Amino acid sequence: RALQRVLHVPFPEPREIAALNVDLTEIEPVERRVDTLLRAETDEGTYLLVVESQGKVDERKRGSWPYYLSYLYEKYRCEPVLIVITQSSKTAAWASRPIRFGFRDWHSLTVRPLVLGPDNVPVITDERQAERDVPLAVLSAMTHGRGPQAPAILESLAAALRTIDTDTAAVFVQFIDSCLTDPQAKHMWRDLMTAIQYFWRHPLAEQVREEGREQGVEQGRIEDRREMTLRILEWRGIPVPDDARERVEACTDLGQLEVWAQRAVHATDAAELFTEA
Repeated sequence: RALQRVLHVPFPEPREIAALNVDLTEIEPVERRVDTLLRAETDEGTYLLVVESQGKVDERKRGSWPYYLSYLYEKYRCEPVLIVITQSSKTAAWASRPIRFGFRDWHSLTVRPLVLGPDNVPVITDERQAERDVPLAVLSAMTHGRGPQAPAILESLAAALRTIDTDTAAVFVQFIDSCLTDPQAKHMWRDLMTAIQYFWRHPLAEQVREEGREQGVEQGRIEDRREMTLRILEWRGIPVPDDARERVEACTDLGQLEVWAQRAVHATDAAELFTEA
């Protein structure tokens, strides 16, 4: 009550007070990772953008998100900003709620995430629209990249990324890969990036690329390209006749399979894979 009288802050009456260890050193290393961390230089100062992809409600984040921000500020002495990206309206509503620590009417710490979700980001499936605003198309893929719209969203974005510089494109590739929670959409995205082969070998994207392929074995690459070519057609809803499937599966020329995979991205009929321009 003395604190309440001096500070004029409502202080709940304690039933018991116990002294705890004042040493906050972490003895055992604990692995903590954010999905993406970027440094943004602006006219107003330097900011750290902490991007978290959240697939579902997870109350443990009420503890880990404030920890991330405090740790990053202490390490870099830059203002951290938490951005949560989700493909679920329910998760977006949950993540939007401020995280408050302290008394009911006096908060020692408040964390207010910026949330991007399906309710405040438009769906972009048109290639020209994606080219006009590539960052917005990236957000569209991050928040709507699952379900029946996913192929059109990812295909339009893949085409748009070829119109910007490779360094920026590589960052966007990594962003999208970390935010696609649907396994089929993630696999399709990696197939599209491998087929285009425009910026996929950039160092920032190398780790993502290597996760989805067999390494160092020629036969493994050939098998991968066969499956990728047929899978892209199937995901785009294009029928694959038996003779076309047999021709792809019988091919052992990696270069030819690369060409067919690239054609599969824009083909309207399976026969277009084998038609020379």
